[in-house]
Amino acid sequence: MVQVGAPEKPVPVHVFSLIMGRRRLAGSLIGGIKETQEMLDFCGQKGIGSDIEVISIDKINEAYERMLVGDVHYRFVIDINSLK
Repeated sequence: MVQVGAPEKPVPVHVFSLIMGRRRLAGSLIGGIKETQEMLDFCGQKGIGSDIEVISIDKINEAYERMLVGDVHYRFVIDINSLK
């Protein structure tokens, strides 16, 4: 898990679940809304995009299973229209 931004209250961490599950906890200072908008504007001006695989909500478990076995080549994006 990567914590982006600072939570309002301290977050309890159960270290044993991290150790036994071989999980990692990290933090990132990627910037606020202004910096994010600047980055998106830059990407739009330069034609920079990301490779994605659009899935419907009913495929979420399949996507998760694929992630577990390393069969993910692009970021999964859930089609919001499939939530209706």
